[in-house]
This record gives sequence, C-alpha cells and structure tokens, in this order.
Amino acid sequence: MKFNLEGKRALVTGSSSGIGAGIAMALAAEGVSVVVHGRNVRRVESVAAEIRAGGGRADTAVGDLAAEEGAVGVAQTAAAAFDGIDILVNNAGGASATGVQSWFELPVAEWGVTYQRNVLSAGYLIHALVPAMKENGWGRVIQIASAAGIIPTSGQPDYGPSKAAMINMGMGLSKALAGTGITVNTVMPGMIMTDGLRNFLRIFAERRGWAGDLERAAEYVLKGTGQTVHRIGQVSDVAYAVALLASPHAEFFSGMNLHIDGGATGSIY
Repeated sequence: MKFNLEGKRALVTGSSSGIGAGIAMALAAEGVSVVVHGRNVRRVESVAAEIRAGGGRADTAVGDLAAEEGAVGVAQTAAAAFDGIDILVNNAGGASATGVQSWFELPVAEWGVTYQRNVLSAGYLIHALVPAMKENGWGRVIQIASAAGIIPTSGQPDYGPSKAAMINMGMGLSKALAGTGITVNTVMPGMIMTDGLRNFLRIFAERRGWAGDLERAAEYVLKGTGQTVHRIGQVSDVAYAVALLASPHAEFFSGMNLHIDGGATGSIY
C-alpha cells in the first residue's frame, strides 16, 4: 500500500540518529520533505545528506528543545525550510544525563530536567506548529513515547513518568483538535535495536563472560521481556508505524497509543 504522502512536510525531532533518523528516512522515502533535527550539526547534516543521496528532500534544524527559545527557533527554521510543516514527530528526549537510575540517588531536580526534554519540548513545538496545521485543515502530531510509560520500573523516577505524560498529552490533544483535520497519536516502542541497545548488550555480554557475543546476550535478554514475537525490534518497525499514522490512510486513527514492542506489554492500553 502506498502511503500517499507525496508533497507533505515533516519535522522529526531527535532525528540525527537512532529511531528518529529511521523515521526521517522512511518518511522521505514516501515523498515527504523532511527537516532533520538534532543538537550536533555534523550528525544532522549526515542524515540529511543520506536522504538527499537516496533522492529525497531534506533540510536541517539544529537546537536544544528543552528551553522555549530553542524550541521556537527550531520550529521557525523547520517551517521556513519547506514553507510549512504538516507532520510533527516529537521524538527528541531522553533520561537524565547523570546516568543515575534510582528513586533516592537521582536528585528530584533532575526529574524536572528529564520532563523538560521529553514533555515540555513537545509542548513548545505543538504550540509553535499546530496552529498553522489548523488553518490548513490537515495535520499529524505523532508522539514517540516508550514502554516505560506504562510499565514502571524500580529505577526510573524520571524517564518512565515523563513518557507516561507524553501518552496522556497525546490523547488529550487529540480531543482538543477534534474536527480540525489533525490527528494525534502516540507510538510506544519496546526493545529496539539502536546504538544504545547495542552498547547495553555489549556490556551485558562482557559481564557474563560472553565478550563480543551480542547474539547470545540478546537471546538471554529476550527471554525476560515477555515478548510474543521472538526477535529484537528494528528501527524500521517503528518507522513504518509512524509513516502509516502520518498518512491520509490513517485519518480515522486518533488518540491512540500504538504498542510497537513485539507483544511485550502486559496491558491492553
């Protein structure tokens, strides 16, 4: 099925690597003009160049979204690149840069830092870009959350709750935009093979005396996930889901939280 996205314009935040880069490339392959975003100029330009080399249209926006000034600047740069944005993919974010995963060792102030990166950044861009979508009578807002948003862990007082907020705001925004031609959905990835996961598997393997055997480490980790699909997810799994939700074919989908986790989530919603 063709997604019929030719001529649409997208901003994919946090798309200089990983899942965001995969989403940007998948949308570009469907004819979307994509603005690649990140904080590292070299990495942003590298992804944009790869899209162009494949025949797609890409421009770049560099900036930190955690502060309103930076987010508004990125939104303005993105909108100017292709004379507007039809599709906003809020993918940028992450956990505290301290690396601490503990309810009592991670300072509460750091919880706010994570919330800014994941939730407020999305809010700034929604405020900056959605009004023009309303004027045009068509648009897509897609939030990239995480399985951690509905499966709390013992060591993430910041990241999981911030992703839960993104899921909640996605549904709330879909109601606020009723009848406007704009849909709002959330994609909730589970275990996806990114550079971060590869590093985790490498360390996991070394600690168990399996140095370099990432396949054995992955097999071991998979057993504890509860997945019903026995493989680690790929970036393309998430990217294809986003492309579908961005397309005109998905006009009846709104307020959803789509689990892309191989059946791991022990929850109906």
